[in-house]
Amino acid sequence: MQDQGRSGEPPPEQTPTPEDDGRLTWTVREAAALLGISPYSAYEAAHRGELPVRIIGRRMLVPRAALLRLLNEQ
Repeated sequence: MQDQGRSGEPPPEQTPTPEDDGRLTWTVREAAALLGISPYSAYEAAHRGELPVRIIGRRMLVPRAALLRLLNEQ
């Protein structure tokens, strides 16, 4: 069971940071938050090939290493 606040609502999602997140992939929404863009813009960038993504089943994931490489190139 997930820890809930006193109001009975789950704690708000925290924006991931590249340095302290040990996961290998992020969702497109999480990557959008990291980049400071809207989820819509992130999905559009993924469809244009500007945002590196991997499709696994029905999920579109952004590999951490590929996103960090992209950011370091800029």
